[in-house]
Amino acid sequence: MAAVNQIATPKSVFSALPTAWIDELSTKFTRYRLYRQTYNELSELTGRELADLGLNRSMIKRVAYQAAYENN
Repeated sequence: MAAVNQIATPKSVFSALPTAWIDELSTKFTRYRLYRQTYNELSELTGRELADLGLNRSMIKRVAYQAAYENN
């Protein structure tokens, strides 16, 4: 019986690893989608609309990055 318990124990340790990896991958994908959505929406605005928000075109990437990665 001792041999069976030793063999079964590592499986339980390794079964947690794929879940953590999948959760991390899911988080990264969600953040990237938020970045792309923010970037695309800001890119569609006119220069006048961006100016009303206090932005210009050169700031779009930075603002999208901050929205997705720095504020979470």
